[in-house]
Amino acid sequence: MKFYSSISLIKFSWDQVATAFWSRYPNPYSNHVLTEDTIHQVTSGHRLFSKRLLTKTNSMPRWGERFVPGPRYVCVVEESIVDPVSKTLTTYTRNIGYTTIMTVEEKCVYRPSVENGDWTECEREAWISSGVYGFAYALQKFGLERFKKNTARSLKGFNHVLNMLFPQELVQEKLQFHTKTEKLRNTAKAAKDLAASVVATN
Repeated sequence: MKFYSSISLIKFSWDQVATAFWSRYPNPYSNHVLTEDTIHQVTSGHRLFSKRLLTKTNSMPRWGERFVPGPRYVCVVEESIVDPVSKTLTTYTRNIGYTTIMTVEEKCVYRPSVENGDWTECEREAWISSGVYGFAYALQKFGLERFKKNTARSLKGFNHVLNMLFPQELVQEKLQFHTKTEKLRNTAKAAKDLAASVVATN
């Protein structure tokens, strides 16, 4: 079994991340995600429990094609718990297809960043295992490298969606524009007051 863990920083608030989570697909980096369907959703207390079914596809190296006959897609179950009180969004993901070849299980926890409360950190853990005799090590190594690449692509896609929903740069540009305008107004007012005082003195 291969284990992987990482912590990623998302420069959006937890509320924004929890909102955008449901609109992650499609995005320019998610061509491998074919379908997504919510199959169960219920609230218990203040928490929201959801289960979604996704269909994904990925290319295989030539040496691995012998293990995946037929269509190159796999069904994935994603379970999530949203807790607005503790401000945590926890997801559990696992493949339910081709499990005899490889199993990938992932847990992600999104919470406000300790460094900056306006940002969100994602703590990710993954377990990759294979039971194919004689090829388990090679498949697990391949699965780990593929998982890392998919994780990087997933974060880019999520940030793209967040920027579309909450265009921070546009907000900052407007703020800078208003700040510059206010400074010009204050400068013009000061010049006008100075001119008036000179006229009054004369």
